[in-house]
Amino acid sequence: MSRALAVYHGKFGRASLYQLDRDMATHAHREGHLTFYVAGRHSAMQIDDHPHSLTPEIGAAINPWQPHSFHAGDLEDGSVFLVLYIRPEWFLQMARSARYGMRFGRSIIEMTPSVTQLVNRVTGLLLDGTETDFFDGYLFELTHESFDQSWQWTGEDWDIGAAKTSLRDFRIRNSIKLMKSRLGEGESFLLDSIARDAGLSRPHFFKLFRENVGLTPNIYLNTLRMENAIEKLTLSSDAVTSIGLDLGFSSQASFSRFFVSNVGIPPSDYRRVAHLAA
Repeated sequence: MSRALAVYHGKFGRASLYQLDRDMATHAHREGHLTFYVAGRHSAMQIDDHPHSLTPEIGAAINPWQPHSFHAGDLEDGSVFLVLYIRPEWFLQMARSARYGMRFGRSIIEMTPSVTQLVNRVTGLLLDGTETDFFDGYLFELTHESFDQSWQWTGEDWDIGAAKTSLRDFRIRNSIKLMKSRLGEGESFLLDSIARDAGLSRPHFFKLFRENVGLTPNIYLNTLRMENAIEKLTLSSDAVTSIGLDLGFSSQASFSRFFVSNVGIPPSDYRRVAHLAA
């Protein structure tokens, strides 16, 4: 079964070591997302419907809110990956330059000697589990190196405006507010009620939402639920069953299936290893 080897939360976002032996559904994160192969068989991701390998030679960079899925290469023993979720505001602050808004130029990250060395350092610190002032520095170096490399070969000019989501339609802005306030309702009923309250038919709502946000309402809603679940698992002592029920799931089993499909591991396993920065 897929399991978490280490999870570390801090101002930067999250840094995780996962051993994954199952596929993950299409999902998204509000953070910048970096995934690097560590051990086991090669695997793959689907990023914006494009196949992408995860090997000792190639890592993956994913922009905030960019849809992607994971396809396990070893369905028996699993493969180990370093998975980073980098908050755009932290990266911008650390870089001290508006050039470093969290938008990668391409998804491919070549495992150069410097990138590989940084991946090994971050992986070692996660496995060691010792609080250190160096962790954030290594994490920034790895993100910075990946960011610069992602733009190096594109032949394009970086544009911070392209990194910002523009919610032009006020009905979509209102619908997102409603999603955040109604997470405890069932998904099908919730999206129907939000479309109705926005004055839109369900098909028109889905079309307009995707045009404005770049995601389907289902994926956006799942992201909000996933974030809420991770926060409660990490910061509260609420039972896993209670967390699932509060998020609109009918049972712990259905909540666990959702969490595994979007995070890759069971919620109880995530809670077991999650560690907060001092």
